[in-house]
Amino acid sequence: MTSHLTVVTHPLVQHKLTLMRDKATSTKSFRQLLREISHLLAYEVTRALPMTTTRIETPLCEMDAPTIEGKKLALISILRAGNGLLDGILELIPAARVGFVGLYRDPETLKPVQYYYKVPSELEDRVTIVVDPMLATGNSSAAAVDLLKASGARDIRFMCLLAAPEGIARMKEAHPDVPIVTAAVDSHLNDHGYIVPGLGDAGDRMYGTK
Repeated sequence: MTSHLTVVTHPLVQHKLTLMRDKATSTKSFRQLLREISHLLAYEVTRALPMTTTRIETPLCEMDAPTIEGKKLALISILRAGNGLLDGILELIPAARVGFVGLYRDPETLKPVQYYYKVPSELEDRVTIVVDPMLATGNSSAAAVDLLKASGARDIRFMCLLAAPEGIARMKEAHPDVPIVTAAVDSHLNDHGYIVPGLGDAGDRMYGTK
């Protein structure tokens, strides 16, 4: 992938996103929609995976058939809301290795605080896809990528549901080599660091918490 920002404008993505934005959408429906939309976003974020061929035999003949090259992909969820996107991608890429980065945002400073970090080995040889529904301030996302690069990751992609201009700018400044795939770029952040118009707190809406 070369473009720093890709907005997936597919009609199904946009329709499902609208349903997710609606505050009347139930927790159950929100989770299901997030899983469905993650499939569609995953197609885009994996579009430029390195390919090779392998010799196979079909019922009719032998052929050199395309396969994904290299070690299994690494999917990294930024806890906790990232798990909603992770579950959907794993349905498409069940052999992927999975890691977790636990970060929470300090309500006063809006800076990320790390509380958990567990990722697959040999990240330097894997395409690494980081998932978090909301790219708001970009501080947590940038911090997560910092940690992954320190663990050896070199080919990193970031997938989110919504992005704010502030978060996109922060990620581009901190990690210009990490392309972003999102379903929409919203207007701005409010005083509490929430994306506007957004859809509220993705984790709360996914798990039914306040």
